[in-house]
Amino acid sequence: MIARLEPTWRRLFDVVFPPTCVHCQGVVERDGEPEALRHLCARCERELRYVLSPCCSACGHPFYGAMAGEQICPHCVHLVPAYREGRTAVLLKGPARSLVHELKYHRGLQVVRDLGEIFRRSPRVLDLVRGGGLVPVPLHPRKEREREFNQSALLAAELARVAGGGTRVVPLLRRVVDTDTQTHRDRRARQRNLKNAFALARPAGFDPAQHLILIDDVFTTGSTLNSCALALRRAGCVNLDVVTLGHG
Repeated sequence: MIARLEPTWRRLFDVVFPPTCVHCQGVVERDGEPEALRHLCARCERELRYVLSPCCSACGHPFYGAMAGEQICPHCVHLVPAYREGRTAVLLKGPARSLVHELKYHRGLQVVRDLGEIFRRSPRVLDLVRGGGLVPVPLHPRKEREREFNQSALLAAELARVAGGGTRVVPLLRRVVDTDTQTHRDRRARQRNLKNAFALARPAGFDPAQHLILIDDVFTTGSTLNSCALALRRAGCVNLDVVTLGHG
């Protein structure tokens, strides 16, 4: 009963206290649209760029036009993925970037449901993850204490909710090295920075044949995700993919 009433109460609350668009700071007016995003206005929501096929098989970035042969984009040629396939829901530009930044850097937990709705609108992502085990990219304990949450874990929980079909979160990894920020490093420096940074959580027994999907907010160079994938491979995982909310 409470779950059924929640959308009604949310709409009433939004009438009295209309939310602000995190991208343009305008008032979000939705007129009762049940599946609209609550923290982007209609104009900014239309600027979201959902990823469609054909895409790079390693990072999920779209190709434009017909493709033949191996589908690897120029950015991933030297990645050597330790996972099978990478998919992403949107390009991390404009409003999508604003949503992620609101969560990560402004503790904007209120946007998590909007990020789940973005996943729900990405059939390619849902098809890949449904029924699998979602493994969030972990933060180092120090960083998680500072931030007070792990954005990848929140995204994994939302993705499991919207995918359904037995999809669940399985926190199999821990971050054992407190690495410096990756923001201004190139791919090679990121790879050095992340060497042996992740390990299997204890206890963390799992079926090696289980379909596992690494979950992170953004695919940039793939170094973090690939480092996580290598840790799972060393533990015996043979059925591993990657999903991110955005590519940027």
